[in-house]
Amino acid sequence: MNDGNSSSPLGAEGSILDKIVLRKKEEVADAKRLVSIQNLEKAEHFKRTPYSFKEFLLAEDRTGIIAEFKRRSPSKGLINGTVDVAEVTQAYNKAGASALSVLTDVDFFGGKTDDILAARAANNIPILRKDFMIDEYQILEAKAWGADIILLIASILTPKQIHDFGKFAKDLGLNVLLEVHNLEELERSISPNLDAIGVNNRNLGDFTVNIQTSFDLVNKIPNEFLKISESAISDPGIIKDLKTAGFNGFLIGENFMKTENPGVAIREFVAQI
Repeated sequence: MNDGNSSSPLGAEGSILDKIVLRKKEEVADAKRLVSIQNLEKAEHFKRTPYSFKEFLLAEDRTGIIAEFKRRSPSKGLINGTVDVAEVTQAYNKAGASALSVLTDVDFFGGKTDDILAARAANNIPILRKDFMIDEYQILEAKAWGADIILLIASILTPKQIHDFGKFAKDLGLNVLLEVHNLEELERSISPNLDAIGVNNRNLGDFTVNIQTSFDLVNKIPNEFLKISESAISDPGIIKDLKTAGFNGFLIGENFMKTENPGVAIREFVAQI
């Protein structure tokens, strides 16, 4: 098992991200004490075959939207504390979402394990476990909880960790999404053990957003990977521009979650694409 303790190439991007990663190490250590790997492997969902991210992302009857369930964030605080995860994710699915993204980080994003289990029970499309993955144990958790896709964030992992975690996930049948923020992260992190590469338009150092990041990087992503644009997508018109530029998928969370009824918000958004 890789304990993920090798030095992270965080550089000056520290701040909130540093705090999240430090807390994550404690969280993972606690989880390992509470639930053994053997118990994770006995979980009901561990034996299921994950859905193909590519199949759903490129399906003609789907929108390419990866719709996110997120209660809070370090930059915005509480986004939506009242809605029900099963209800919202089902509405996302009905509106044509290609996949669901469910936050499982507790302290910074208000997520919990039960959220992903509830989303899985209510839906038959791929689910991304959205978290800060620093240890193979978390990949086993994702599989046990019924996730289909894991997220690897380039700015908190070494190229070797990305390669190894990707292989570990693929061996479990999971899909792997790598998230990058700039060209340097992209170039050092590409590995055959990935299915998709996402450009996060949010700077994780100061949480500012700039959609231009996606347009700058799209042609630098090798074409064998699915291309995803993440964050800062609030205008349906931008989806057309991103598709034209070469993106296959669009991760949208805050735009729907900040409304009283995220299910209605995604329907209205999709109607304008």
